[in-house]
Amino acid sequence: MSDTAAGTDLVSDDELLGLSDETGDENADENPSENRGEPQLVTVPSSTKADRLDKVLAGLLPDHSRSRLQGWIEAGNVHVNGAPGKVRQTVGPGDELQVWAQPAPDARAFTPEPVEFLVVDESPEWIVVNKPAGLVTHPGAGNWSGTLLNGLLYRYPELASVARAGIVHRLDKDTSGLMVVARNERAQTHLVRQLQARSMGREYVALAHGWIANGGRVERAIGRDSRVPIRMSVERPVAPKPAITNYAPARRGQVDPGGRVTEVVCRLETGRTHQIRVHMASLGHPLLADTIYGGKNIAGAQRQMLHARALHFDDPGGRGEVQFAAAVPEDMTLVQESIAWNA
Repeated sequence: MSDTAAGTDLVSDDELLGLSDETGDENADENPSENRGEPQLVTVPSSTKADRLDKVLAGLLPDHSRSRLQGWIEAGNVHVNGAPGKVRQTVGPGDELQVWAQPAPDARAFTPEPVEFLVVDESPEWIVVNKPAGLVTHPGAGNWSGTLLNGLLYRYPELASVARAGIVHRLDKDTSGLMVVARNERAQTHLVRQLQARSMGREYVALAHGWIANGGRVERAIGRDSRVPIRMSVERPVAPKPAITNYAPARRGQVDPGGRVTEVVCRLETGRTHQIRVHMASLGHPLLADTIYGGKNIAGAQRQMLHARALHFDDPGGRGEVQFAAAVPEDMTLVQESIAWNA
């Protein structure tokens, strides 16, 4: 629901159940067959034509995709006649296969894991976190573990009973800042309705290329770019949805090399994928280091310069409006300090 990231973070809520092609076990040791229980024993029948191991195995185990079986083979989870198999090796009638079936990547999606993130405040109804840049919010294709959701389940086990571990809006992998998480279903419903009613306030600070003279409002629908799958677009988008961003320049400066830069404050009325990034780029002011939308790596910026610095919402617990703020992280501070700001 919030400004989400390129690559894995481009995945929408409806697409989170897609499978990754990377099915190998990154924690496999030198003898992966140990401590994995009993393998499934399969003898290649006489009616099977000799062929590559992955092809033969796909015919014998039709409930699993070939790409997943290839991952098992590469991770050492398939043995041929007692030795680790290779994807392209030839097997045929009479060969004995041992198969240690591995869970699908998405089966690990809701596993509690220790993940570093800062809790700004919490109540019996909600948790406000300050997500660091580089942390994926929700498991998805290519990132089934090590996400904020996994960390929330580790730190707050009761969130297992709440849809999406209480997450009601998301931040881009490389966007830092504030998010609110619901601790129960009633609070989640309350907070989601605030997002839908546009009464939840979310304020971002960004560093954009060029000088922006005046504030304004961008009201342009956003959908997927028909030409570049990892991008969103306002130009002939696929399945566009309404999107509104309010922006105002805070200060203007110069960096050499690199040129003019504006620090801009953005307030969302909607929360489409890549919304701020797409809308600022549509104005001719892409964010620093946001290379997918035309930004450049100047002033030491290594990720899109975007931080969710302020958040306010109506407390589902009845305390009225609550407000939170988070200073920009160190990496963004260093970029700001390298810019010569106008007096």
